[in-house]
Amino acid sequence: MRIDVILIAAGALVLSAVLTRVVLWFAFRHDLLDHPNERSSHTTPTARGGGIAIVIASAIGLLLLGMRGAAEPPLIVAVLGGGTAVAIAGFIDDRRRLSARIRLLVHAAAALVALVALGGLPAIEFGNHLVHFGWGGYLLGTLAIVWLLNLFNFMDGIDGIAAAEALFVVGAGALLSTVSASGITASYAAIVFGAACLGFLIWNWAPARIFMGDVGSGYLGYVIAVLGIASARDNPATLLSWLILGGIFFCDATVTLIRRLIRGERAYEAHRSHAYQWLARRWHSHSRVTIAATAINICWLLPCALFAMAHPQFAAWSTVGAFTPLILLVLFTGAGRAEK
Repeated sequence: MRIDVILIAAGALVLSAVLTRVVLWFAFRHDLLDHPNERSSHTTPTARGGGIAIVIASAIGLLLLGMRGAAEPPLIVAVLGGGTAVAIAGFIDDRRRLSARIRLLVHAAAALVALVALGGLPAIEFGNHLVHFGWGGYLLGTLAIVWLLNLFNFMDGIDGIAAAEALFVVGAGALLSTVSASGITASYAAIVFGAACLGFLIWNWAPARIFMGDVGSGYLGYVIAVLGIASARDNPATLLSWLILGGIFFCDATVTLIRRLIRGERAYEAHRSHAYQWLARRWHSHSRVTIAATAINICWLLPCALFAMAHPQFAAWSTVGAFTPLILLVLFTGAGRAEK
């Protein structure tokens, strides 16, 4: 590991922690608080908007990586170009609520910026066949990125879970790059981004003193999608491996959304019917749920992702094998079940 990357990551961690504390002070001073309601998982007014610390710290870190030759210009453009737009839309939405249509347009435009900068959606290996998406990859990639950044918004419902999930995915993604010796510069960006998430998590761990808000949750999902695509430029198995790493969020959010849509509920309406939210109420603990999710990530999803990288011809089947028990688990836990 390059010493300059380590120093930049350490700086991102400290800057994120300090900026989060500043936002915390500012939010209480100006009453920028998230007050509990019937849909909330918290019981006391809590500062919000702390995700801006992750945005600023990781952006500065990425620029420093670029200056040191440890991050390629296309990746910098993809993260900062589209990521800034996503963060700004989230910042505005945290304060005066943007319409769903405007948010969707901003998210789609940001996704296209990333895909153009990175040269489209990389090929994926299915069995012994390499699938190239061509121009169709821009449509598929846009849908995937938009879903992922909104997925993190949906899943940011209890203390620490979104930041902890992002920290795991990018950290494990960097490990995959090291093992496969591919996507190294993207792994440097992932390490710095993960450090910024950790700096925020210090204040967001249960009981959280501050929430990240839409400014942070959407940005997290967007950056993870971009890093996954960038890492897959050299190895077709990488994209599915990154998909496996995010399995808990993918399965919980997708199963919950499908069951709610079947009942005729609006996708954008606030609710508390994700599996992790049912568990948090059942266990009367946010930290236990986040720790359990992290344990599943490390003990199940990481080995599955490593297997997919080591055996690219089985990457698609590895994804199915990794997701199947998770889908059964979130269904058993209550994902998407009607709230009483």
